[in-house]
Amino acid sequence: MPDKKTISILGCGWYGLSLATALVDSGLTVKGSTTSADKLQILAAADIEPYLVNVSTGKETYNPSFFRCDILWICIPPKIRDGNGEDYLDKIRCIINTVKTHQIKQVIFISSTGIYGDVNAAVNELTPPNSDTVSGKALLQAEKLLKEQTAFQTTIIRFAGLIGPGREPGRFLARRKAVPNGNAPVNLIHLTDCIGISSAILDKEAFGYTYNACSPSHPARAEFYTKAAICSGLEAPEFIMEKENWKIVESIYADTVLGYKYVVNDLIGWLDDT
Repeated sequence: MPDKKTISILGCGWYGLSLATALVDSGLTVKGSTTSADKLQILAAADIEPYLVNVSTGKETYNPSFFRCDILWICIPPKIRDGNGEDYLDKIRCIINTVKTHQIKQVIFISSTGIYGDVNAAVNELTPPNSDTVSGKALLQAEKLLKEQTAFQTTIIRFAGLIGPGREPGRFLARRKAVPNGNAPVNLIHLTDCIGISSAILDKEAFGYTYNACSPSHPARAEFYTKAAICSGLEAPEFIMEKENWKIVESIYADTVLGYKYVVNDLIGWLDDT
């Protein structure tokens, strides 16, 4: 980045912790949050300023210092257990109010390409979202709540299915029988590219856009997950060789705005190398 800024990452899970570590390594001051006291030491050991933050309705607890930052990264997925996303949206509303209170000017929100639904076509950032899942609808509503704010600018990153260390795709469908949609394309992104795109946004200060983040490689589900299972030494799944309820996720702005080149741009080749 042209100027070193302080970054706060709300939600240091699989992606958030890796991002925080990468940003610390690049010389930035990074604050990271968790809801588990046991994880505070993990953050501190990685030179991430650790904070215990809870934005659940009625349980809001946080140290105001966490929100003294230039950029707030929101990495809390909707964990829908009760059949609706209202609890998640209440968290987003709480975060919005806190951002306004602390006058943070830039927010980056981690969303999902699941907001498009399976439309049997290619989709990009100009495609109207049409999610058919509760979590996808909750994320889309969260995007809208954040984007309509004028006190701060929101950048959205919509990640495809996440793969990488700790999320080995060979385990996703191993041993399963009669798995549908064997001919449908996969939409995945490796952790390396999650961090790469995130860093590119910071480096170019390319804020305010919505970015789809998905590998340009889209092999068929049967080909990819069969090979992934075999590479992991697991029993391969058995597929129904059909192509229903699918999409291919493409990105306009990762290319035209960021000029980003994917590191893992051949998913079958990546399996061969792992």
